[in-house]
Order: sequence, then structure tokens, then C-alpha cells
Amino acid sequence: MKRASIWAGISAIALAATPAQADELRDAVSADLPALVELYKDLHANPELSFQEVETSKKLAARARAMGFDVTEGVGKTGVVAVMKNGDGPVVMLRADMDGLPVIEQTGLPYASKRRAVPQTGIETGVMHACGHDTHMAAWIGTAQLLSARKDQWSGTLVMILQPAEEIGQGAKAMLDDGLYTRFPKPDYVLAFHDAAQFPAGHIGYSKGFALANVDSVDVVVPGIGGHGAYPHTTKDPIVIASSIVMRLQTLVSRELNPTDSAVVTVGSFQAGSKHNIISDEARLQLTVRSYSDKTRQHLLDGIARIAKAESMAAGMPDDKLPKVTVADPYTPATYNTPEFTETVMTGLKSRFEGRITETPAVMGGEDFSQYYRADRENVESLIFWVGGVRASEWEKAQKGEIQLPSLHSPFWAPDAPVVIATATEALTAATLGLMPKQGG
Repeated sequence: MKRASIWAGISAIALAATPAQADELRDAVSADLPALVELYKDLHANPELSFQEVETSKKLAARARAMGFDVTEGVGKTGVVAVMKNGDGPVVMLRADMDGLPVIEQTGLPYASKRRAVPQTGIETGVMHACGHDTHMAAWIGTAQLLSARKDQWSGTLVMILQPAEEIGQGAKAMLDDGLYTRFPKPDYVLAFHDAAQFPAGHIGYSKGFALANVDSVDVVVPGIGGHGAYPHTTKDPIVIASSIVMRLQTLVSRELNPTDSAVVTVGSFQAGSKHNIISDEARLQLTVRSYSDKTRQHLLDGIARIAKAESMAAGMPDDKLPKVTVADPYTPATYNTPEFTETVMTGLKSRFEGRITETPAVMGGEDFSQYYRADRENVESLIFWVGGVRASEWEKAQKGEIQLPSLHSPFWAPDAPVVIATATEALTAATLGLMPKQGG
């Protein structure tokens, strides 16, 4: 479906519900909520790392199959695709991510994770849903239940996916590479939500246009000529060279980009040497690089390579011993909420969640949800929004400066799960019903 025809269809959609409809849907969410919270607790207590979501995908796939979805497992290694065809109309895809993080939980919850596993680093660690993907999955099931029970209210094709490996930025691409848009109905609209540690529970935040950043991991290996620390004139000190690189990198954003163009270059690791009196023959830097536009991203990556080479040459290193700069592939592209589609959906939801929806600035975090839009920018509309998870009591204390709130990925992050799940389930269901009006009704 071309974008022109998409907008011809959506222009007549009124996402706002009447009060009676709003009450009926909210009441249904409330009725389902106790069971969804129990599911959440089970998921929270049993997290699995990226591309290891075997138990998680199996138990959720079984639930979707029992609802009447045509379910395919093992898409993109451990991903799940659940399809429900219900007459003519658009294809709407709803996504939830499944993976936990290599974090030892410290929330003190009675259902806290005690799981341990081995991530890509090869070092065994505790595992925790420190990013709230357990709330995402519970709301995904809640939305699937509501929509499968309301087939008389919508028309089209519903594609619901459970995605692996969001935390390492590879799951969405793995599902696409495994035929998500060729083996299954290709979506006209893609929707998702993410719980938020920066908003009070039940509040919804959204951005039009760029919402999250390009995320690049860059490794820089800086050669030197080692020797005795007492005789530096016989060496080329890679620590000094790498230090110059680190300092010069700070000018990429502050002096080479337009001040209105947001970007981040952070050196997160600097490793070199092993003893007080030895000048090493190598230093290693690890960088995270954040941007929004592809043009800015390329400028930063080119600048990192240029600066590393120039500083090494300035120190007198020969051409065959210049730094090696490696950019991790794949990277996580910037997440883009198509503006007109985002405004349409949020305008409808504002009437349902009165006073609880706010347009917010984009953030420098990353989300591989971006891949679903970038895979077919001409024909896919995309929106991911935030659902606040901070308990009301904690939010009030934080506003008074009495406590500091934990962030996502913190071992202390424990969202107000019932509120997050209820809000997200209602929002996703309402938005989907609005996008798929009953044909001829």
C-alpha cells in the first residue's frame, strides 16, 4: 500500500472513542489486569538474555495460538510472529521485545529474578528485566486478548511480533533478515511502546520525527612503540597519543557540528599498559557515538577516523602503524516516528487519556524498533511511545528532591507494573481499533 493510499484511508479515522466505548474498553482491561500482572511476575522472575528467549517465546506463543492467531516461532532465531486475518483492511503490526539484561537484580521484590546466564561476553552473570520488557510482553498479551475478542469491531490483518535481542540491537534486523516482510503480511503501520523511568506511572510521552538516536559502538586500537618508562625518548607512547585523540574527539560535537544538531561522542573505556615503569606498545579506546540524522552520523564516524590518524601521525608514528578504527556492524539506526501518523494516533488517544499525554523531546538512547520503518520507508508508518512507570509516591518524593529515581537498566528499576500494563494495553488496543475500522460499518 503506497503512502498516498494510506493517508486516504486514515484521513477518515476518528480514534477518539465515545465515553461509553471508552468505559467498555477500560473495564475490559481492568478485568484482565490481575491475570496480566501474574504473567508479568512470572516473566520478571524468569528473564532470558538476548537470543536466549526460548522459554519466554514458547509460553507466549502458546497463549497467542490459543487466541486463534496463526503463530510462527523461531523467526530471527527466537522471535515469534502471530497473524490474525479478519477481512479487508490495513495491516497493523504490534511489537514487544523479550530480552532481559545481564544485571543482578536489587529491587527486593518478592518475585525478583534469581536467574543466571552467560551473555556474549562469556562471563556468567545475573539476569534481570531491568528495562521493563516484561511489562511490554504482558501488555502485548493483553492487547492480543482484547483484539481477538473484538473481531466484530475491526477489519484487516493484525500482525503481532515478539522480538528477541533488542538490548544488543540485533533482534529486529534478525527478524527482517529472516523474512518478516516477505514471509508474513507487510505492515502499513507499526506500533510499540516502552516503559519509562522519567515519567509518572500511567502518563504517555511521545515525539514526532526522531525519537531515539543512532547508536554506534566504535573501537580504536592505537599502536605505539613500547619501552622502558625511564627512557621515553626511545618510545612512542600510545597512552599520550590516545589521550590526545580523546581530547580532540571532544571538538567533533562542540566545534564541527551546528549547535542545533544534537550528537554525543563518549569514550567509555581507555585501556593501556600493565606496569608502572613500562611504556606499552598499544592503547585501546571504546566509544559510544549518538546522533539522529544519517548525515551527522557519517560526519562523526569520519571525524573519529580522521582524528585518530592525525594525532598518531603528529606523534611521529609511521604509516604502517596508524590506529585501526572499527565501527560495530550492525549498528542501531535512529528511531523515527512518522510525524503525521504520530499526530493522528496521539490526537485520538488524548481524548481517552485526558491530561496524561505529553509531547516530549527526543532522547539519545537507542531502540532497534527503528529497523521496521527503515526497511520500507515509502510504505510503512511508525510510532513508538513511552508509558511512565514511576510510582506516584516515588514521583512526588523525587519532585521534592528527597530521592533520586533509578533509570532504565538500573538493578533497582521496578516500574509500577499494573499501571504500565493497563495503560499500554488500553492505548495499543484503542489505537489499533482506530486504524482498522470495520469495513462497511
